[in-house]
Amino acid sequence: MDLILLCVFLPLVSVAWGQHGADYYYGPYNYGDNDEWVNVYRQGFNFQCPHGQVVVAIRSVFSKKEGSDRLWNYACMPAAQSLGEPTECWWEEINRAGTEWYQTCSDNGLVAGFQSQYFPSVLDREWQFYCCRYSRRCPYSCWLTTEYPGHYGEDMDMMMYAYDYYIRGATTTFSAVDR
Repeated sequence: MDLILLCVFLPLVSVAWGQHGADYYYGPYNYGDNDEWVNVYRQGFNFQCPHGQVVVAIRSVFSKKEGSDRLWNYACMPAAQSLGEPTECWWEEINRAGTEWYQTCSDNGLVAGFQSQYFPSVLDREWQFYCCRYSRRCPYSCWLTTEYPGHYGEDMDMMMYAYDYYIRGATTTFSAVDR
C-alpha cells in the first residue's frame, strides 16, 4: 500500500517542486459577467487593481448612439515574483479629452489602473493612468501594438497571453470629424 501511495504522490511532489517560484502562463482572463462593466456610457470611472497586481486584459465596446463613448472592463493579475514587491504607486498626468496623446508610466511603472471622465462637449474622455513601480527593474523593451482597435468604432478585447508582458501605457488618436 505504501508503495502505491509513493507512486501516486511522487509525481505530484515533483510537479509542485518544479513550479515553486516559477512564473505562470495565465489565460483566458475572467472579466466577470459580460454585462459587468466598470462604467456606464457618458460617466466617469476609477478602476484600480488590488495591491501587487497589474492590468493584463482590457475589453471595450463602442456605441456611436451613446455619445461615441465606450464601455470598459479590465482584468488584473499578480505581477511576476521576479519583479519583487510594489514600492510606490501614483497617478500620472491627465490626458485631456479632445486631443491626441501618448503616455507611458514614468519611472519604470506598470499600469495598475485607470481613471476616466467623459466630456459631452467633445464626445471624448480624459484619462489618467495609475502606475506602480516594483522593487526590481522590469527587464523589457517596449513597443506599441497597433492591433486594438484598428478603427475607432471597433470593439476590443486585448489580453496579455504570456506572463512577463505588461501594459506600460497607451496612445490615442482623435478626429474632430469622427469624434
